[in-house]
Amino acid sequence: MAKPISKHLIDFLEYAEIEKGLSPVTIKNYSRFLKHFFTWLKIQKLSDLLPADLTDKLIWQYRMWLSRLPNRVRKSAPGLHVSTQTRYLIALRALLGYFHEKDIPSLPTEKIKLPKDNRDRQVKFLNLDQLAKFFAAVNISSQSGLRDRAILESFFSTGMRVAELISLDKQQFESSRKLEGREISIKGKGSHVRTVYFSERAIQWINKYIEVRTDDFPPLFISYKGPNSRSRRLTSRAMEDIVRKYSVKAGLPVLVSPHTLRHSFATDLLNEGVDIRSVQEFLGHKNIATTQVYTHVTNKRLRDIHYKYHGGNKL
Repeated sequence: MAKPISKHLIDFLEYAEIEKGLSPVTIKNYSRFLKHFFTWLKIQKLSDLLPADLTDKLIWQYRMWLSRLPNRVRKSAPGLHVSTQTRYLIALRALLGYFHEKDIPSLPTEKIKLPKDNRDRQVKFLNLDQLAKFFAAVNISSQSGLRDRAILESFFSTGMRVAELISLDKQQFESSRKLEGREISIKGKGSHVRTVYFSERAIQWINKYIEVRTDDFPPLFISYKGPNSRSRRLTSRAMEDIVRKYSVKAGLPVLVSPHTLRHSFATDLLNEGVDIRSVQEFLGHKNIATTQVYTHVTNKRLRDIHYKYHGGNKL
């Protein structure tokens, strides 16, 4: 007997894990994004909608609903950011792909068109003066303050993604501290293993934070809210909120996210003359084309090199 779309969620997530080999982070995101679609179905009194009954018109109506959702991060913005809408639609398209693989009648995946983002895609980053102001905004008189400072320093020192940083465990640093090491191996996007490197000051802040910890929770960065029975590992949303909090407190001209700090890490290296292939390795980009987003730095460096060394400028 055919079952409603929402009842396929568990089967789809297991398929994504076992057959597609997707990472736990991607699977968790798919689950979270699809729940928006199920919420919309409930609002439309379509909770029992079968995959075969999904139509182009319903997809269009869902897209309209997404575009008009309030933006919880930038409350002055007209609606949900195009990139966020795209994530929700990609998750729904993946679900339709699952239906196709399992011979469950439904719309083909190409019926879900992704919105075009015509906004300025210039990379946002902080310079060293702004970073110093950003770090100084943290009150380090409490455990949570020391944790937050260690988080901010770690983001800029390593260029890690938020999912990579929250997955770290305290034991990794207790061992590296004994060996006076400043590098660890992590499993990043697509289960790609790479080495990340911590600056001496980042390690100092991590050590200060670890030294005041009296708990036995495994995660490096824990939440100080909620019952003690939980693992207390910070969520992506909680870490994003921490970064945003100090962005506002420091009065910076841009609203900082963990990815802004990742951009700042890459921009700083390129400004210091590091080649873009090395930056690709630091960031864990599978394709060099992804790293080319930092043309705001490489273009300036090429211009300066041309001006300084090209014979035509000396004639």
